[in-house]
Amino acid sequence: MTVTTAIDWSVQQVASLQRSIAGGGKPGLVRMEQLAGKSGREILEAMMSGELPYPPMNETMNMTLLEVGDGRAVFQGIPLLQHYNPLGSVHGGWFATLLDSALGCAVQTTLPAGRSYTTAELSLNIVRPASHKTGPLRAVGTVIHGGRQIATAEARIEDEKGKLYAHATTTCFVFDVPIV
Repeated sequence: MTVTTAIDWSVQQVASLQRSIAGGGKPGLVRMEQLAGKSGREILEAMMSGELPYPPMNETMNMTLLEVGDGRAVFQGIPLLQHYNPLGSVHGGWFATLLDSALGCAVQTTLPAGRSYTTAELSLNIVRPASHKTGPLRAVGTVIHGGRQIATAEARIEDEKGKLYAHATTTCFVFDVPIV
């Protein structure tokens, strides 16, 4: 069994971002014609390889999409002082963003070309505070149900030792992408 450390996780996050940049990736918005014919998973894989831009929000939140699979997405973030609330811990919005990203992208991996989604409901529980000393945290999202109009998923944020920080569920509205 391989034991991972916060340093390993930090290196993986940097390597993932560097791989995207090396492939020409940068933060930005995807044009609709770039998405034509691509499944949800193919779109995410293209962002990870740098073929498509990744969301500018990833830099603001210090998070990266590490991996995708069928019905699964893994995001990692490292909380920084800029993510603090006035009380001296990581703001709940940082947890919500990391979880919503993992949840939504897990749903996206199941969608065929021409279909998309949006979050309709997000329910989260933060069970432990985080700080800039916490190190990398991973959100692993998995699809529970993938229907034609509604999809549901669950996710957990854990540290490299498996300690739980937050968990969430979502309901996503699934729809055809309007032809422009």
